[in-house]
Amino acid sequence: MPLLPASDHTDGTRFFNPPAICPEGTQPARLRRLAILKWQWNRPKSDWPARIENPTPTGDPHAQPAPDTVQLTFIGHSTFLIRLPRPDGTALTILTDPIFSQRCSPLPFLGPKRVRAPGRRLADLPPIDIVLVSHAHYDHMDLPSLRALVRRGDNPLVVTPLANAHFMYKTRLKRIMELDWWQAVTTGGIHITCTPARHGAARTPFDRNTSLWGGFMLRDEAGHQLFFAGDTADGRHWRLIRQRLGAPDIALLPIGAYEPRALMERVHTTPEEALSGLRQLGARHGIGMHFGTFRLTDEPMDEPVTRLAKAVQDAGLPPDTMGIMAHGACRGIAWDQPNDA
Repeated sequence: MPLLPASDHTDGTRFFNPPAICPEGTQPARLRRLAILKWQWNRPKSDWPARIENPTPTGDPHAQPAPDTVQLTFIGHSTFLIRLPRPDGTALTILTDPIFSQRCSPLPFLGPKRVRAPGRRLADLPPIDIVLVSHAHYDHMDLPSLRALVRRGDNPLVVTPLANAHFMYKTRLKRIMELDWWQAVTTGGIHITCTPARHGAARTPFDRNTSLWGGFMLRDEAGHQLFFAGDTADGRHWRLIRQRLGAPDIALLPIGAYEPRALMERVHTTPEEALSGLRQLGARHGIGMHFGTFRLTDEPMDEPVTRLAKAVQDAGLPPDTMGIMAHGACRGIAWDQPNDA
């Protein structure tokens, strides 16, 4: 029995990437699982170290953001603290795909382990008003981190794509809102639209694509926009998002976990594709994420950052068109920062 109304990206029980985003279709699930098992059995030796110390954090995530800026703190992987100034002198505080755990795994003793600690401890962050959870994969939906928010007394609104709330009810979070692609909610003076992504979702071998994945476009009352892509491969969705929602001022885009390409091209972008996505979105400024925290795939640890810098240079763009933030770095970014992309 279908659980949801059918649409261009669900048959009512499972979700899929529609032709509007993924025109070449999707590899049959059985063949993809076999290819992944073969890859995992024959993975090359890693150049990733067991641990890397973070630089000394810069900036104060508790400081009030200046008017006409957004304050960003990079925690690691796809976790950012976003703070937007309010007219009353306070700030709206948003946390994206929070993961503070040692492993992104259903088991505390197996699975990808951090090589870098979170750039900021959860205990050192201000109270969280909104949490964005892009999809159900363990490196993006980390239930222990969500439980930790509850334990420290936060009561955030959690915004997530369809069919993800039932995972998070186990955390005792009380306010969870599910959105389909292009649906939106306005809260705390911010308008949040769930956007398409080319990806997939699962938490067990038996629930593949039974929950939706996506990104989020944030728009404040002045019309400034920040885009958080979640996890995605390259696709037509970049242009669709710009056509429907307008160009973001700032885009947070994934740049890592892309090798071996034959397996990962359906779910993750290369740095070059992320830069292309930035330009198709029309964003003035891009910041890379989803790199250098967990070894999920086979590329060398530092390669996403160096390839991104080279792609920007090869495109003849200013160096600050798109780059990265150091783990733990906190800085304000002006909404009107120029970009020639």
